[in-house]
Amino acid sequence: MKQYTFIDLFAGCGGLSEGFYRQGFKALAHVEIDHWACESLRMRMKHYGYENYNEEVIENDITSKDIIDRIENAVKGRPVDIIIGGPPCQAYSTAGRVRDGKKMASDPRNYLFESYVKILEHYNPKFFVFENVTGLLSAKVEGAPIFPKVIKALSHKYKVIDNPEILVHNTANYGVPQLRKRVIIIGVRKDLDIDAMQLYNDVKKTHWNPETPEEEREGRKRYVDVKEAIGDLPSVEPGCDASTDVYDYPCDNEFLQRIGASGKHPLKDHIARSHNAMDRERFQVMIHNHWTFGQLRRTMPQYEHEHARVFDNSYVVQWWDLPSKTILAHIYKDGFQFIHPDESQRRTFTVREAARIQSFPDDFEFGGSRGEKYKQIGNAVPPLFAEALAKSVKLNLDKIK
Repeated sequence: MKQYTFIDLFAGCGGLSEGFYRQGFKALAHVEIDHWACESLRMRMKHYGYENYNEEVIENDITSKDIIDRIENAVKGRPVDIIIGGPPCQAYSTAGRVRDGKKMASDPRNYLFESYVKILEHYNPKFFVFENVTGLLSAKVEGAPIFPKVIKALSHKYKVIDNPEILVHNTANYGVPQLRKRVIIIGVRKDLDIDAMQLYNDVKKTHWNPETPEEEREGRKRYVDVKEAIGDLPSVEPGCDASTDVYDYPCDNEFLQRIGASGKHPLKDHIARSHNAMDRERFQVMIHNHWTFGQLRRTMPQYEHEHARVFDNSYVVQWWDLPSKTILAHIYKDGFQFIHPDESQRRTFTVREAARIQSFPDDFEFGGSRGEKYKQIGNAVPPLFAEALAKSVKLNLDKIK
């Protein structure tokens, strides 16, 4: 059986790569500028038995003049079947634009997709997968929409689709316990007798989510909820560490079976942040009454927050019976949008819980401090969603003679 190969650009800690590893693809190179994300990539390559991970993880700025030489040094003339990756999205993120529109518009990161295209056209793989936030569709840079520029650049040598209804995917539809919408642009090299639409048709939705219309739910499973994802993990008090070398992994639902194996395994990064007494009370009252922060503030003004940042979503409980809201890189700052649903614990998600919500397996190790780990997880593509993309790519690579 042929083993297909990939290069991952803007690889982060490797969520997208993980989905391709799971489908038997071989990594040739990862390019990533963040040191701790590179440490995570190296540990994962080592986990999968790669030996040259020090040269195959390229810790470098993708805009540097010698970047293709560095990638060549890792690829060593091996054929490249697919390039995957997602340029950083700070400048396209709607949250970022709300906070700081002008600065965002002039951010040089807006043009990082050009580095992606440069490397893509150097290697000319059969397909590419380009991942980004939905804000890409509406972002303007210097007054002009950026999305048509991205599509134009990618379609120079590739067949691509520019219809947002086809490009936007919600990861909850692929068994990830999280509502997370992302833009996926899949390109097919123009000389190949495969339609780009075929690759989208082969990205199979397996689950419905709470927003799925009734008529589209037939034949699909119910979404994976927070309880299925993290309900088995040991209870942990704020400021305490429940990590252990021997955790008896139950694997008693389909989601856990997909990301792990039953038996005794280490459980890492299950450390709860400390919270002050007032916040713990807020969490408990919100959970107990099934309230939003807005309901808490209006009903019990003694829990009002003294800072101006009192949007109703400043504090958000993630409920047991629903998928989580989108895990954001911002979780490294305070985590208040990810309050654990168990009122006896009165705390926010641990690193391991955030990783589970993103569908990372428990044996996935993240490099760096706790804050760095949260940031990597928030920026990652959920591996189970990445695997759904990898399945489609593999199916279509198999068709090429």
